[in-house]
Amino acid sequence: MDIRHELLADPYQSKWKATKVAEYACTSPEAFRELMHCFESDEYRLAQRAAYSVSLATDMHPELIRPYIGVLIGQLKRTDVHDAIIRNSARILQDVRIPDEFHGELMDAAFEIVGNRQLAIAIRTFCLTILFNLSKIYPEIRKELRVLIEESIEFESAAFVSRAGKILKRI
Repeated sequence: MDIRHELLADPYQSKWKATKVAEYACTSPEAFRELMHCFESDEYRLAQRAAYSVSLATDMHPELIRPYIGVLIGQLKRTDVHDAIIRNSARILQDVRIPDEFHGELMDAAFEIVGNRQLAIAIRTFCLTILFNLSKIYPEIRKELRVLIEESIEFESAAFVSRAGKILKRI
């Protein structure tokens, strides 16, 4: 399968097509690498469509994303990409084990995202979970996380308030 061609073949992305691409990408590390190459592309539409397939593939085979954790964190910091790329990167990062060498960089990016009310709420709520997960390893960030949540919660949407409330109860 030519992943690039499959992702761009239809005028609209469908869940069926994204799943088909994800299933193929899970057949080998080489196929997954091809999908990640599309995900990292500067071609706006290609990267956007690849993002969903990367997320689906990671759900199917989480071990395939391990070599690309740094790429996902790098995508979180970008401002020149579609929200789908950042959202799917954050969605994946909230559920996988992050190698120690990326903790600081991920923590910085997640705090910045949570504090940026211009970003989509899904991205920000996934980053709340990332920070909560990191707070289990670094309890010293709990105070900063609590303050950030408490200072902004009255201005936030229901989704953010729900996630933030669950996190506040646990820290």
